[in-house]
Amino acid sequence: MSKEILKEGAMDGDNGQAFIHHSEAVWKHRESYGPPGFKGVFMNSYATLCAAFAAIGGMIFGYDQGVVSIVLVMDQFIAVFPQVSEKSSSAGFDKGLLTAMIELGALIGALNQGWIADKISRKYSIIVAVVIFTVGSALQTGSISYAMLVVARLIGGIGIGMLSMVAPLYISEISPPEIRGALLVLEELSIVTGIVIAYWITYGTRYMGGEWAWRLPFLLQLLPGFILGAGILFLPFSPRWLVSKGRDEDALQALAKLRNLSTTDMRVQQEWFDIRAEVAFHRETSALRHPKLQDHSTASRIKLEFASFGTMGLNYSMQLIMSGVLNVTQLIGVMTSLWTMDRFGRRPLLLWGSFFMTISHIIIAILVGIFSSDWQHHKAAGWVSAAFLLFYMLSFGSAWGPVPWAMPSEIFPSSLRAKGVALSTCSNWFNNFIIGLITPPLVQNTGFGAYTFFAVFCLLSLVWTFYFVPETSGRTLEAMDHVFKDINSEEEETRRKAIESDLIGNHASTVSRQEAKV
Repeated sequence: MSKEILKEGAMDGDNGQAFIHHSEAVWKHRESYGPPGFKGVFMNSYATLCAAFAAIGGMIFGYDQGVVSIVLVMDQFIAVFPQVSEKSSSAGFDKGLLTAMIELGALIGALNQGWIADKISRKYSIIVAVVIFTVGSALQTGSISYAMLVVARLIGGIGIGMLSMVAPLYISEISPPEIRGALLVLEELSIVTGIVIAYWITYGTRYMGGEWAWRLPFLLQLLPGFILGAGILFLPFSPRWLVSKGRDEDALQALAKLRNLSTTDMRVQQEWFDIRAEVAFHRETSALRHPKLQDHSTASRIKLEFASFGTMGLNYSMQLIMSGVLNVTQLIGVMTSLWTMDRFGRRPLLLWGSFFMTISHIIIAILVGIFSSDWQHHKAAGWVSAAFLLFYMLSFGSAWGPVPWAMPSEIFPSSLRAKGVALSTCSNWFNNFIIGLITPPLVQNTGFGAYTFFAVFCLLSLVWTFYFVPETSGRTLEAMDHVFKDINSEEEETRRKAIESDLIGNHASTVSRQEAKV
């Protein structure tokens, strides 16, 4: 971009300039990197490939979920770990502990990944996560006692939690605003794909004789970890992380590479200046608000689907098959959000998703409440209940599955993004942990009450979204202060514009000196 263009746009916030001073979609005020949504994915091939590769971390988590759902009921597994056998007096607790250790480990991993990602970069923190996950997976594969398996799942969970936090963070920071939603969907798509692949692999290996029926699925989850750990070395650093470390020129080079454009392209220059201005503004604001906290010390740092076909009158074999179908249904739902996330926006997806999820739970609750005492003579009602559970999962997969992975990595300023995403991911894992503990006894002891319980929370999610969730589709990460109205005063807005003017002036002086030398 020429210095003349930069000078013209330096202070005018509403006329297609270098800086964002509004909360509207970026393509309304600037030349875009391509069409929004799914079409734009093909015009930003390199960023898409980087995002898809980083999303392998989600597949690792999904794979573990799919494996455990079958392994826990394998005779070959129970022979080695009789603690989870139905004949054991403590089977409920031991099964719950074995499942929950992943969530507990993930909570620990996600909580610490924020400062790690800020310290050593998003890129290298992924490698750290893969190493920890590999150790945990190897120990799971070779476990010879219940205690060893529990510890192994805790270690593996730490790696999974770290990956679940940093992958969407990295994707959000490298994505063009026009397709950020579609690329963030790749995280949830990978999770559900991992669940489906693992579920059907393990469904097949259960027919093998001996311990390899369950050890082989655990061993196979090392493969995507190896691929991610080796391949991430070839991906670029996040431009926003580079700017936060004062490496502005490296950030410009990384940004140009991600956009498949030259460093002098106007769109690249605009985004580069936006990033630098936002980082400088929040750094200066933090210094003014908290002058005693500028010593750079470290401060503060579920996806769980459940298949309750047993309450709908289906036999054991059919329950296993329908659980697999449920996973495939969720995968279909997530795949639709590749197009809808940027085409319709995050907010409409959440609202309609909450509505359809609420309706599904209410209908299931009614049918279970009326017919659960005699499914044998009301098989049609049982299949209708199963159909609405599939519809629920389709609705969840298209809305509340992908969007909560996407929005936390969008809404925080650069200075807080890693830690904010870490806390959001921790909330996800903590809720996973709670749901994992309460769902089995809730379904077993309350029948239709379990579905009523979840229907209420789905309805509350609709109300919360309607009143508190703004639209972030098409907005740059640097525009989120305006989206959430976090510019608290004219003084802050004036300070931001002064920073922008300084950046423009410094850049123009540099260009002039370079031209004079020529």
